[in-house]
Amino acid sequence: MLNVVIIGASGYAGAELAAMVQKHPHLNLKGLYVSANSQDANKPFSALYPRFLGIVDLPIQPLTDEGMAEAKQGTDLVCLCTAHEVSMDLAPQFLAEGIKVFDLSGAFRVKDQGFYASFYGFTHDSEQWLEQAVYGLAEWNADAIAAAQLIAVPGCYPTASLCALKPLQQAGLIAEGWQPIINAVSGVSGAGRKAAINTSFCEVSLSPYGTFNHRHQPEISHHLGKGVLFQPHLGNYVRGILATIYVQLADGVTQTQVDQAYLKAYEGKPLVRLTGQMPSIRGVANTPYCDLAWQQQGNMLVVVSAIDNLLKGAASQAMQCINIKFGFEPATGLI
Repeated sequence: MLNVVIIGASGYAGAELAAMVQKHPHLNLKGLYVSANSQDANKPFSALYPRFLGIVDLPIQPLTDEGMAEAKQGTDLVCLCTAHEVSMDLAPQFLAEGIKVFDLSGAFRVKDQGFYASFYGFTHDSEQWLEQAVYGLAEWNADAIAAAQLIAVPGCYPTASLCALKPLQQAGLIAEGWQPIINAVSGVSGAGRKAAINTSFCEVSLSPYGTFNHRHQPEISHHLGKGVLFQPHLGNYVRGILATIYVQLADGVTQTQVDQAYLKAYEGKPLVRLTGQMPSIRGVANTPYCDLAWQQQGNMLVVVSAIDNLLKGAASQAMQCINIKFGFEPATGLI
C-alpha cells in the first residue's frame, strides 16, 4: 500500500480525492491537511462533508511545522489541492524528500515563468521544477507521467477542451490559420469553496467572464500547440463543464477522417467516451468521464465535450495520473 497525504483536503477537489484514495485498493490515506490558520483545522473530515461519514472520518490537521514533518514521514505521494503560490512553495519541499507530487493547482502547468506573472499575478521562483514538471493530461501523456516526479494536473476547462481538440490537431485536420473557438460553461463549484458574492449560488446567472484574459486560454493553447479563442461562462448549477467548440477543417477533410481521428486517439481509453450523441452535464456529473461527440457540415465541425469539473477536471484525473505513475490500471478506483 502506498501512503498518501492530501493538502488542501477541505476544498471541493481535495474532498473528492480523499474519498477516492480511501476506496482505492492500493492506496492508504495517511493524512489530511489544511493551512495552519484554516477554520477547518482539527475538524473531522466527515463533519465538513457528511456524505463521507463512515468512509473518511480522519481529522483534518493544520500544516504547522510539526504537521509538515508528520506529512513527510513515511509518505509515498502527496496531492496538493492548494492555491497556486502555496503549491509552488510546498512542492519542492516534498520533492526534496523523494516524495512524488501531484499538484492540482496551476503552479506547474506551463513551462514559462513569464506566464505566471501575466496570468497568475506572482513570480515563479521554482524554475528547476517548473521545467521538470509533466502535464498530467492522462490520455495523452501517460509515458511522461510514468517517469515524472512532479505531475501538474490540468485545469478543468483545459481538460474538456484538449480532450476534444487534440485528436484533430494531432491528425492535422484543423485548417491552417484557424483558431478553434471554445464556448464553455462551468458550474459554480469551479470557483472553489471560499465564499464570494459573485460566485454565491443565489447571485449567479449564466454569464460570461474572463474575456481574452482567462488563465486557461494560454494553458490550452500551450498544450494544444495552436492558438484558441476561449470564452468561459459561469452557470447557476453546482458541477460540470460543457464546452461547445467550433473548428474549421482543412480543405477536403471527410467525416470518416474526423471519426477515425477520435477513434484512434481514444481506443482502449475507457475514461473518454465517444457518445454518438451530444453530451450533457447530467451524463457526466459525479463521474470520471469525458464525453465527446461531434457533427460536421462541409468544412465546419462542432465538437461538444462534457466533464465533471471536480472529477475529470481535477480529482479523478489526478487519480488517473497516480494510477499511471505507479503502474496500476488507469481507471483503478474510478469505475
